[in-house]
Amino acid sequence: MFALTTLTKYAGVGALVLGGLSLPAGADELAQNLGPVGPHEPILTTLGSKRVIAFYEPNSGHCAMHIVLWNTADAEANSVARVRMTLNPRQIVHVDNVENKSLNLQCGSNAETLSLVDNDELVAFGITSQQSDQSMKASASGF
Repeated sequence: MFALTTLTKYAGVGALVLGGLSLPAGADELAQNLGPVGPHEPILTTLGSKRVIAFYEPNSGHCAMHIVLWNTADAEANSVARVRMTLNPRQIVHVDNVENKSLNLQCGSNAETLSLVDNDELVAFGITSQQSDQSMKASASGF
């Protein structure tokens, strides 16, 4: 009787865990979670040919953020890069790649959330992707 009860309990927990995950519809699709997320919850996305996992831990009202990137074609995981940083509330970190794609992550107020924000900017140069009549000026953009 004990074994059957234990087995039923584990089966129920397994069904809950699998049912709670957002599994991709097809075998070739990668799981996505674009947030906003709370502490220790991952943002899962792609940045060009790179796969990205980003999460944070609250740290005295700041976001102690971890970002992991790797090439999706790298079966050996030799291309993995990890970045750690602490953001102030409402501060944004810009992750740019060589394919001219950007990923912008923002720490929420009082480190309550981590969110993806507008990706349509060329953040390394401080300009938007739409040309304006004004002359464009490069900015350090936090670099």
